[in-house]
Amino acid sequence: MPLTPLDIHNKEFARRIRGYDEDEVNEFLDQVIKDYEAVIRENKELSTQLLSVQEKLDHFANIEETLSKTIIVAQEAADEVKNNSKKEAQLIVKEAEKNADRIVNEALSKSRKISLEVEELKKQASIYRARFRTLVEAQLELLNVDGWEALENREQEVREREREMKEIY
Repeated sequence: MPLTPLDIHNKEFARRIRGYDEDEVNEFLDQVIKDYEAVIRENKELSTQLLSVQEKLDHFANIEETLSKTIIVAQEAADEVKNNSKKEAQLIVKEAEKNADRIVNEALSKSRKISLEVEELKKQASIYRARFRTLVEAQLELLNVDGWEALENREQEVREREREMKEIY
């Protein structure tokens, strides 16, 4: 157990003849006590300062660790957002391509359908004109021919032409 200033102060030495000068020894001990107390005070102050500095160091170490973890988490989150954005962009592009293909295919299909309808209408118009021409010609012949016999012959000719027209188309 270390000495305390009180131990030094209360220390009694045995007296002998021809011993040391008691006042001088007491003065020296008083000086030792003062110096020893100063060293103890300084040691306590340094210990206190050391604890304070250690607490600050621990605090800053915790802050550093937290910041490092935060930076890592932020970087991971940024990477994840970047990857998700790339994936989403790819999906959007694929969806747009699908829609474009669908629109083009629908347009081609409609174009083919309209083309077929136009051809069908041309055929029907041609048939209508041929029939109408035959009818007009028959009516002109009726006006030119007198008699029922010619009319019957003409009627038969019209029927034959209509059959021929139907066979053609």
